[in-house]
Amino acid sequence: MTQPPPDADARRAIAPVICYPPDTLPAPSMTVYQEALAGANVTETITVPARDAAVFRARAGQFFRIRSVEGPQVGDLDLWNMHDLSERFYSGKTRALHGTHVTTGERLWSSLPTLRAMATIVQDSLDWYGIDRFGGSVHDVIGTRCDPYTGNLLSGTHYHYCCHSNLTRALADATGMTLAQAEPHVHDVLNVFMCTGFTRETGQYFMKATPVRPGDSLTLFAEIDLLGALSACPGGDCSSSHSSDAAKCYPLEIDILTPAMGALGDWQSPLPNGYNGSHGR
Repeated sequence: MTQPPPDADARRAIAPVICYPPDTLPAPSMTVYQEALAGANVTETITVPARDAAVFRARAGQFFRIRSVEGPQVGDLDLWNMHDLSERFYSGKTRALHGTHVTTGERLWSSLPTLRAMATIVQDSLDWYGIDRFGGSVHDVIGTRCDPYTGNLLSGTHYHYCCHSNLTRALADATGMTLAQAEPHVHDVLNVFMCTGFTRETGQYFMKATPVRPGDSLTLFAEIDLLGALSACPGGDCSSSHSSDAAKCYPLEIDILTPAMGALGDWQSPLPNGYNGSHGR
């Protein structure tokens, strides 16, 4: 609607600069993690029912593996510090540090003021997917989570099995909080197995059928004591719709894996961020 200035093409041609170069991030000990994982034993398995959510707990030094078991299904993952729910997964900062989608060797970071690694991705059976010709990739930190408020805003629907609602119920049940108390703790998620991107023409968030199949998995190392909640999205494979009973949906499973004694060597859980908190005063 605005007439371009004479130097419009020159302005567009300016090269971008990466905001947060990852070179100086604390490097995860991937060899140590992968060797510890190879000898770890499954000590618990949690089933996440289709169109519902379940809570799990992973102690610092354990692994948790999210598995596709029956059919193509995406999941919405929330993480909190087991001992302090105010420290939670910060999808926005994770996106700024690693990009729109995460995979092996990248980390899920916690909210301010702690800003530390909560979990590290150790194995990803979908790392072969890369970025497709539409700009889509897997395991995104750009979407939020399907929620009933947006459904009501766009179409006047009142659907109670959106991932936001599922996560709220699961957290309330696990902690003894009321739904009203639990809901503010539910936050933007890691969209596990979900294939998403932004359109080049309009910059709109899109989804497409996930490439996940039974046997695929995403395995993470718990850097701190974690309380997690995973919702098996009511969109199923997210090929056409979400937040409805129309899509074919499947359960997911979460394995908690405990490594052998001493397998992690001298690894230690990361401390909260070292910023002194004075804000210049």
